[in-house]
Amino acid sequence: MIEFYNVNAIIDGKDILKNISFRLLKGEFAYLVGHSGAGKSTILRLIYMDLMPVDGMVIVGPYSSAKIKAKDIPFLRRHVGVIFQDFKLLPDRNVFENVAFAMRVIGAKSSEIKRKVLRVLAEVNLGHKRNHYPDELSGGEKQRVAIARAIINNPFIVLADEPTGNLDTVSAHEIMEILEKINRQGTAVLMASHNEGLIQKYVHRIINLKDGAMQKL
Repeated sequence: MIEFYNVNAIIDGKDILKNISFRLLKGEFAYLVGHSGAGKSTILRLIYMDLMPVDGMVIVGPYSSAKIKAKDIPFLRRHVGVIFQDFKLLPDRNVFENVAFAMRVIGAKSSEIKRKVLRVLAEVNLGHKRNHYPDELSGGEKQRVAIARAIINNPFIVLADEPTGNLDTVSAHEIMEILEKINRQGTAVLMASHNEGLIQKYVHRIINLKDGAMQKL
């Protein structure tokens, strides 16, 4: 479903990734592990094509970095949900509208938006907070809104960039349980993390990075 072939990436003149090759299968859960600056976030950016490789190729479903046109990137991103460490919620919109926004941009009908948003908010245990604004939520609640937004358009993969990095232990485990549930329902998850405790408790394949290169564990 997702394949990296001998991928090299450069940002601001610096080699960030060096000869990266791996495959993520349909419905798989895997971790990207490595210290800060190892290239974890860069791999995620390459998958939703916010960045292109200077060498090699990234394949995401039917899309290839070697052939995709700029006008097709938004269509690729409809199939990829992204969760950020700092949530990236819209501060002037309530919980319902933050999640609905992802459907509005693809032209979904209002009736469908209401039905799906309420269902997804219930899945992340936030239906009772749908009229609250981000500044009224805890960190864990904000991340659950971000997860709801990421899965609202039924992506085949969710990319999670240090989703528990700003959370306390209890909230971090709540987020992991939700990601596990999403994965059991058939959505692939690729999660960048340096939280060894969570990785040891929620066991999945590990893709280990060091200084932009893949390392054997």
